[in-house]
Amino acid sequence: MRKREGGTMESIKTVSKERTERLAWLSRIELTPEEVEKFTDQLNRILEFAGALDSPEVNAAEPTFHVLDLVNTFREDVEEGGLKREEALATAPKVKDGFIVAPKIV
Repeated sequence: MRKREGGTMESIKTVSKERTERLAWLSRIELTPEEVEKFTDQLNRILEFAGALDSPEVNAAEPTFHVLDLVNTFREDVEEGGLKREEALATAPKVKDGFIVAPKIV
């Protein structure tokens, strides 16, 4: 529960029409009364869905670190040839004494 201006308490587990209107105002979105009703309902359904994470069934589930049961799926580290110096320098916009010249940053 949060204390609102005027001292009244409002549950943050439900969204009121006033809260939807306030969110719209903060977002600089104009909503019709029908849209306020629609979005209030949608926001409350989202909160209900998120509230399901507090259920005991979720707490009984074994935690996982990844949805797939994969272990060490890395490829072998194989040495491969890279660019030859001349090939790399050929694509550089400016070269001096065998090095790529970059602008000074101070």
